[in-house]
Amino acid sequence: MLQSDASQAAEWRSWRTAIEAASPAERDRLLSQRARHVRRNIVRTILEAGQGHIGGDLSVTDILVTLYDAVLRVDPERPCDPQLDRFVMSKGHCAAALYSTLAQAGFFSESELPTFMKPMSALNGHPNRNKVPGVETNTGPLGHGLPVAVGQAIAAGLSGSPSRVYVVLGDGEMQEGSNWEALMLAGHRKLTNLWVIVDRNRLQQGARTEETNGLDPLPERLAAFGFEVREIDGHDYTQLYDVLSTPCSGRPVAVVANTIKGKGVSFIEDRVEWHHKVPTPDQARQALQELEDAS
Repeated sequence: MLQSDASQAAEWRSWRTAIEAASPAERDRLLSQRARHVRRNIVRTILEAGQGHIGGDLSVTDILVTLYDAVLRVDPERPCDPQLDRFVMSKGHCAAALYSTLAQAGFFSESELPTFMKPMSALNGHPNRNKVPGVETNTGPLGHGLPVAVGQAIAAGLSGSPSRVYVVLGDGEMQEGSNWEALMLAGHRKLTNLWVIVDRNRLQQGARTEETNGLDPLPERLAAFGFEVREIDGHDYTQLYDVLSTPCSGRPVAVVANTIKGKGVSFIEDRVEWHHKVPTPDQARQALQELEDAS
């Protein structure tokens, strides 16, 4: 298993302290800066690997950065502490976004990112909890992460742990029946330590979600399963922070985070063909420049 990077973890703690003390406007600026770094690492990582899911990686970045830099009670040097929060990346095909976020927080060294999907690398195309600190459960086959997260939330309650459980799903993934079974159980048990976040970019492999198997009205459907539903702009740091850091009020929380697939790169944004496509070196240079210019 990879090991935590002490210097990177110390830097992450400094950022956390600054973000916690910042005004809302300054917090947004700092989180935006952190997200740009993650997005640039995603582009480099996928270019180097020649494989990956760059569109969904870029859409979920702001959610991940807000969680790790401002919300989650985690420690990169104690990733398995049962008293800390748990995070499950159910849309495991977007591993490059998760790895880039974990590395920025010091769970392992950023120098490992270029090994993504290389032979013998710990950084598989889908996250492996036995190889990467901070990964709670192996995901990739869609519809598995939420059931695991529900089990973790139940276990935390039974053991008296203050651990909160956050899980991110793709919206195309919501077409898996196992998710609705897990939602039904979570609502029935009123799991107030569970946050379910849907990366609602409205695209999946090959088509738009509503063309493939319609999900709307998604907020109303989630509410019918016993969730407190909050619909937000998934790229607005203030909305993300406010929703993800506000305690549940008697029911589990479902966050419908409206996002743009490929966020931050003009020629990738909202384009279905970039679900599983690799930029050329010239395209990668353009993407990196656009992300740099966005600062």
